[in-house]
Amino acid sequence: MVNRVPPAPPEDSGRALDALLDAGIVWGDSSQWLPRLPANSVDLFFMSPPYADARSYSRISPDRYVDWFVPFAEAMLDAVSETGSFVLNIKNRVAKSGPLKGQRHPYVYQLVLALQDMGWRWNETYIWRKPNAIPGRFGPRTKDAFEYVYHFTRAPSPYFDLDAVRTPYKTAPAEIARRNLDGNGRRNTEAGFGRDRSRTYRNGGADPGNVITVGQTYNQHKGPAGLHTAVMPEGLAAFFVKAACPPDGVVVDPFAGSGTTVVVARRHGRRSGGIELHDQYATVARDRLANDQTQEELGLLFAAH
Repeated sequence: MVNRVPPAPPEDSGRALDALLDAGIVWGDSSQWLPRLPANSVDLFFMSPPYADARSYSRISPDRYVDWFVPFAEAMLDAVSETGSFVLNIKNRVAKSGPLKGQRHPYVYQLVLALQDMGWRWNETYIWRKPNAIPGRFGPRTKDAFEYVYHFTRAPSPYFDLDAVRTPYKTAPAEIARRNLDGNGRRNTEAGFGRDRSRTYRNGGADPGNVITVGQTYNQHKGPAGLHTAVMPEGLAAFFVKAACPPDGVVVDPFAGSGTTVVVARRHGRRSGGIELHDQYATVARDRLANDQTQEELGLLFAAH
């Protein structure tokens, strides 16, 4: 793919953020845009950057991935709000060459430790479970059916709304009401484990846990989004937008791709903008944003039980 040089962002930091949010998707280089964002201006950086050795449009060796990514992370740390988050979807790789050829390369783990050493707080590790993952040939191993999602924060007490992502109870409303009348709900087993069932239903839904099941969809490969070669399901972005960004907060995706993060964030009432290095995909993402292309229901979040 031949790519022209994208225009530079506005020099003034305030104007840069306004331009990004106004445009929705800008054709630009995140290494230039991120340092122009004002301090404490972004509530959530959510992204799925190019994986190592994964895409023809961005070949990054796993041996140098950490060095490539660190400047982006440093700029985001300067721009994130005090209660803000940085959520990273990334997948490990089987090394194609070098001394680790044929083995899982540790670049993902090396990156996580480098981010923590930089000052990002490693808050949680999520597993994105893909129930209909595409089969592949990876040698003496099964197909890849999950990816990592790492949640980093700037401070010990970030914004996080668990109520926004709770899993609906399957129990009938009448049964929930009956159980709420139980004033002595603790049930202990002989092994000494138990819980107070009288408090089970007070939150309106169950804690979804840190394994998030989101299926791939046919529609994520159709329409404007389908013109990109690595489209994220909307359900994955929706989970973290709702949980880690306050209403009317600011969401930025430095590797916007087909625009999934921006589309989903705006649909949920957040102000959002994305930066995409390749002008062809920036055009695709703007078209998708303008038409609010929605994926089919299969691609939305559902809970693993």
